[in-house]
Amino acid sequence: MREFNLMPQTNFLVKAAQQGDVIALNQLVKQWQKRIYNFAFKYFGDYDQAMEVTQKTFISMSKNLGSLKDESSFKPWIYRIASNYCHEEIRRQNRKWVFPFLKVQTKDDQRTIADTFSDSKSDNPEKSFGNKELKNVLTKALATLPEEQRMVVIMKEYEGLKIREIAEVMDISENTVKSRLYYALGSLRKLLEEWNITKETVHYEL
Repeated sequence: MREFNLMPQTNFLVKAAQQGDVIALNQLVKQWQKRIYNFAFKYFGDYDQAMEVTQKTFISMSKNLGSLKDESSFKPWIYRIASNYCHEEIRRQNRKWVFPFLKVQTKDDQRTIADTFSDSKSDNPEKSFGNKELKNVLTKALATLPEEQRMVVIMKEYEGLKIREIAEVMDISENTVKSRLYYALGSLRKLLEEWNITKETVHYEL
């Protein structure tokens, strides 16, 4: 995922908001709201849950921004708040959630399945069907991953967080982040192999 170059502007807005600038605070929310919503939506796969987590995240941000000592740490800080609310919601609902697709390395090469399933309509009906079928298969496969592995994958593959940022968000070591990513992708590849998922079965060139 392409990384957004927001941090210089974010740092300025954080400083201003901490000094009581309401306009800066509102701009900070506007700048990051979509990213946090997308993060929560990918985590839950549900609009209402994503909106609830997003709202709680920015209420918490507004109340606690003054406690942030280093404005350059805003990015992992805001994701930590959002991830905590995601965990809280899962505990409250006491259920497993289904997640959208993600990048997965194939067995035969080192290419990735990236941006395979766009919202745009395809001129090739067979390819569109294959995209939908593969997305459904990956959704089911993702649901089998432990929660901590799903969280790491979403942050890395969707949100573009660096390994060190994910480690800071989840309060774990960078090696643990790498390990969870490794095992998550390995589990997905193994499961797809067990399900005999190939380019022929999904009608799409993997």
